[in-house]
Amino acid sequence: MTADEPLNVTVIIGSTREGRVCDTVGAWIAERARLRDDLAVEVLDLAAYAFPPCYPERATPAMRRFTATVSGADAFVVVTPEYNRSFPASLKQAIDFAYDEWQAKPVGVVAYGSGSRGHHTVEQLRTVFTALHAVTMRDWVGLDLLSAGIGERCRPLDTDDRLRAVAAMLDQLAWWGRALREGRRAQPYVS
Repeated sequence: MTADEPLNVTVIIGSTREGRVCDTVGAWIAERARLRDDLAVEVLDLAAYAFPPCYPERATPAMRRFTATVSGADAFVVVTPEYNRSFPASLKQAIDFAYDEWQAKPVGVVAYGSGSRGHHTVEQLRTVFTALHAVTMRDWVGLDLLSAGIGERCRPLDTDDRLRAVAAMLDQLAWWGRALREGRRAQPYVS
């Protein structure tokens, strides 16, 4: 793999709640990312995984499939709602199934809610990903689902401000992704 090969970015749909809009928001950000030649985008929907309700002694096939996808990615965009000033338990459970697979990889966040635009969620995810030795992007995309910038089925509209926020986050993700991919190749990460 050369430095100018596309970065493998996995967009993680972090909510499994029935009636969610996370898949709509996730499809929107994946479409924006796929417009770039430097990114190869895959969508990982947590609702497609039958994770166990309790952490088992041995990893299940779903857990192994999830960690293999995390391992194969160069970078991530986590799409998540803000529930009670935090992110969903389904997302935390999935994040915890991997450990080494997150190390020395960048993570961007698209968060949504009402009022805060998911700010509390982003701050908590930064703490979690820092503990896993991942690098979170300074800029993130926040959506207020009660604002005028939201269309049918809560699909974000492409406003100038929003597209600038997406570009800033993806530019940072691409830079960090390339730098960390080269770093991991040059020398194994030490945790």
